[in-house]
Amino acid sequence: MEATLTRIADWPQVQQKIKRIAFEIAEDNYDEPEIIVAGICRNTEGYAMAVKIYDVLKEIVQTKVVLTHIELDKSRPADSPVEMSLSDSDINGKVIILVDDVSNSGRTLLYAMKPFLEHHPKKIQMAVLVERTHKMFPVQPDYVGLSLSTTIQEHITVVISRAGEEGIYLS
Repeated sequence: MEATLTRIADWPQVQQKIKRIAFEIAEDNYDEPEIIVAGICRNTEGYAMAVKIYDVLKEIVQTKVVLTHIELDKSRPADSPVEMSLSDSDINGKVIILVDDVSNSGRTLLYAMKPFLEHHPKKIQMAVLVERTHKMFPVQPDYVGLSLSTTIQEHITVVISRAGEEGIYLS
């Protein structure tokens, strides 16, 4: 049986939420010399969102903004290596903005923090487009585009990287 998708936000609404998140990040970090935007898993919607936030930040801040990615197995993060493309000196004392499309249980965001914790960043903040209220891990995003109360059986899908299909969907 095919799940019915209900669009709960279209592309202009998603763009506005991403822009608002970027402005909030800029406001909260106005005095920082550098901001590192780290998207979770290249070739996913989380990384696509990180790219969009990075693009907006580059337009609105004088601060140096760096884009990177974290690679991990989202279905089994505890059993997979977490890889990052930055070195210790790139992270030491810097502000990290960890970005994913949806925060469900908080597990992926928690494991994605691991490589940063080993390298002494100044602070780690999290940005998600959609925050669900089914936390199993003590993770609370700092920047949220949309908070949704859904049932455990419902699924949120974010589409940013496929032209013509962009939006937030509930199934």
